[in-house]
Amino acid sequence: MNRDSTVHLQTGVRLQWEPAQSAYVLLYPEGMVQLNGPAGEIMARCDGRTVAAVIADLEQAFPEAELAEDVLMFLDEAVAKGWLYAEGG
Repeated sequence: MNRDSTVHLQTGVRLQWEPAQSAYVLLYPEGMVQLNGPAGEIMARCDGRTVAAVIADLEQAFPEAELAEDVLMFLDEAVAKGWLYAEGG
C-alpha cells in the first residue's frame, strides 16, 4: 500500500468501542469482529487520513515501537478482508 493513499472504512462497516469487551469491534452486514488493541488503534485512525499520517500518529502515541511495517501489513490485510478501502497515492 502506498503511504500517500488515504484509508477509509468500507461502506457498511462501522467501528465502535464496546465497553463490555474493552475493545473496538467492527460491525458489518456479515457479522462482527472484535479487534485486538493494536488493530483497534490502527482502524480508529482510518478516517480519510493518509497511510503516512496514520503511521506518524501511531508512532507519536507509541514512541517506543517501530510500527511502519506492521501497520502497512495490517492495512493490506484489512483491505483484502473488505474492512477498508484505499484511495489515491
